[in-house]
Amino acid sequence: MPGSHDPKSDATSAGGLNNGCLAQLVGYASSRAALQLRKVFLKHMDPLELKVVEFSILVLVASNARINQKQLGQALDVSAPNLAVILDKLAERDLIERVRSTVDRREQLLHLTPKGAQVTTRAEAIAATMEVDALRMLSDAERALLIELLMKVARGRAGKR
Repeated sequence: MPGSHDPKSDATSAGGLNNGCLAQLVGYASSRAALQLRKVFLKHMDPLELKVVEFSILVLVASNARINQKQLGQALDVSAPNLAVILDKLAERDLIERVRSTVDRREQLLHLTPKGAQVTTRAEAIAATMEVDALRMLSDAERALLIELLMKVARGRAGKR
C-alpha cells in the first residue's frame, strides 16, 4: 500500500540494498542459504574434486546395492542424458562402474569401485562436519527442523501441522 511503512522492508543485504520484499519469500531465503552452503561444500570437497551432484551420486550408490541409472536420475531429478555424462566422468575417474544385472540382463546396476568406495568414505566424513561453522547460529533442534521443513517442501506434499 503506497505510503505505508513495513519495518520488515528495512532488511538489508550484504550489499546494503533494501531486500525486505525479497526476504519474505521462502524461495529467496532458501536460495541465499543454498548459495552459502554450496560455497562451504565446494571449499571442503575441492581436495576430492567432487561437485554436489557427484557427491550425491556416490553416496546414493554406496547406500543402495541395486541402484540403476533410472532410479538415480529420478532421485536427483537429473535428466537421463545429463546423468549419463556425469556417470561417464565418474567411471573415467574409476569411481563407479556399470554392472549388468544378473536378474534382468537389460538393466545395468551402478557400483562403486574400490577407489570410489574410498573417496565416498572420505567425502562422507568431510560432509559430517563441513556445515558446522556455516550453521553455528542454529541449535541442533533448529537444524533438524530446518532439514525436516526443507525436505517436506522438496517432496512437494502438503504436510499436516
